[in-house]
Amino acid sequence: MQDNFVDIDGIRIRYCDVGGAGRPVLFIHGIAGSLEMWRPQLGQFDPSIRTIALDLPGHGLSDIAPEPQDADIFARFVWHFVNALDIDKVTIVGNSLGGAIGLRMAGMFPGRVTGLLLADAATIGREVFFPFRLMTLPLLGELLNRPGQVAVEQQLKALFHDPGIVTPEIREVVARNVQKPGAGAAFLTTLRRMTGLRGQKTEFVETSHILLRNLRLPCIILHGRQDTVLPVQQALDAAKLVPSASLVVLEECGHTPQIEKPEAFNQYVLQLVEAQAGSGVAGLMA
Repeated sequence: MQDNFVDIDGIRIRYCDVGGAGRPVLFIHGIAGSLEMWRPQLGQFDPSIRTIALDLPGHGLSDIAPEPQDADIFARFVWHFVNALDIDKVTIVGNSLGGAIGLRMAGMFPGRVTGLLLADAATIGREVFFPFRLMTLPLLGELLNRPGQVAVEQQLKALFHDPGIVTPEIREVVARNVQKPGAGAAFLTTLRRMTGLRGQKTEFVETSHILLRNLRLPCIILHGRQDTVLPVQQALDAAKLVPSASLVVLEECGHTPQIEKPEAFNQYVLQLVEAQAGSGVAGLMA
């Protein structure tokens, strides 16, 4: 993967852009993640499919935004990024926080989104990883989120059901992200805007449910059965809200299905890209 950089709203953003001039697919990572979480997808399709991923502000090798961020603010920002790449219509694939961002992007400009894949998406239900809830508390959050090996191990445990998935490269990327100067504070700010001690905040979940009910484009809601960050029941419930969504539950899979089950995941991405607007995606699977 070759790193590219672009200035968006005064913030230097790293991104990867692989493939031809054909159908663009934008991959959006989760909180505390980075574009490396899409390595099994970037450039892995037919060359006519253009695969793009970015480091959100405050993540990976991108600059930290001067203002607090949440799913709504990120969604507007990512549209600015898409515009900077001179892209009109795009298929969006989002994992965790990236799913919440993608859903909001589709709500903002539904005519520009040709398909949406929500992978273990945040804000579609209230329940969330208990340590995240604890981190919303003053002082305790700073203590639990201190850069170091404990934080790295906690994140790896949250991301993957199978510890054998964790390669030295993945560990190195997670450690780099955890130790990024200012990233910890940015993480806590975003987490606290969207989550409280009782779980993901009601206003974000209600917004997601409204957007899901109003979706009129090809959509796949995909979730790892063994996700310990966001329970699979949230995906089961969310799929009932979308008129034409397909539901996919991957077995023996945690919070990051694009890495844990890349072959299956990529097949669903391809299915979504090839779906004609308005035709939906065939099949309801669980």
